[in-house]
Amino acid sequence: MMAAHVIDGKQAAASVIADVTEATSLLERTTGTKPGLAVVIVGNDPASHAYVKAKNSMAQRCGFHSRQFSLPEQTTHEELETLVGKLNADPAVHGILVQLPLPTHLNAERVLMRILPQKDVDGLNVVNAGKIATGDFSSGLISCTPAGAMLLVKQRYGDDLSGLNAVIIGRSNLFGKPMGLLLLAANATVTIAHSRTQDLKALCRNADILVAAVGQPEMVKADWIRSGATVIDVGINRVPAPEKGEGGTRLVGDVDYTAASEVAGAITPVPGGVGPMTIAMLMNNTLIAACRTDRG
Repeated sequence: MMAAHVIDGKQAAASVIADVTEATSLLERTTGTKPGLAVVIVGNDPASHAYVKAKNSMAQRCGFHSRQFSLPEQTTHEELETLVGKLNADPAVHGILVQLPLPTHLNAERVLMRILPQKDVDGLNVVNAGKIATGDFSSGLISCTPAGAMLLVKQRYGDDLSGLNAVIIGRSNLFGKPMGLLLLAANATVTIAHSRTQDLKALCRNADILVAAVGQPEMVKADWIRSGATVIDVGINRVPAPEKGEGGTRLVGDVDYTAASEVAGAITPVPGGVGPMTIAMLMNNTLIAACRTDRG
């Protein structure tokens, strides 16, 4: 049997970014509106700072007005919420992103609820979650990782997934639930599996589209996968890599990629699959928010 088609997230993300950049230029030329993205980071987490740097540079590449607010580790709730309030009130800011995770003394949910839904470009406010749940894609903003994963699915199957079985492993509010709703909106038959699901392997083997988002390195084995299925691996796990020397690590997904590639029809690699799509969809959401503001 032939090895699976590798779904290139970098290429798909580059295509989204090209479209966003072109539309941004057109928006600014025709209306004078330049999309504005404000990124807020609290504390010194190196991974978070690397993500924020990548988001900032991508925003600038797209032609956005990008602003970064780096707050010290000991920032209080009141200080953070005051900043969010100012950004909510600033007409030049169309998207607000508070980088997660926040330091443990801060309640992330409380902060996210302070962001105006129309500026919530991460798609994490309950208002946006509710709009997606009721199928309101015209005024809601879709959480970036599921939106990116869905774009990869549609590239393979088109917009209508009628007759296809989709199984998602993971029921988080950040990914599993919104991904299930997006697949459902495209007419797939959707099952959301989780840690309490019985006979997970048998369930997965029935999937035409298998989406893994559990945070367990290489948990999904080749014999869980139906021959020819499309596998979307959302996991990003750092595991020891002794071959890289002492303390060396490498990134792997939630799927045993090498073995799964022998069975699946198509599969996303880690890294280079869903990851690049997340930042691309964040840029897309910021552009959408700017266009909606301009339309009033």
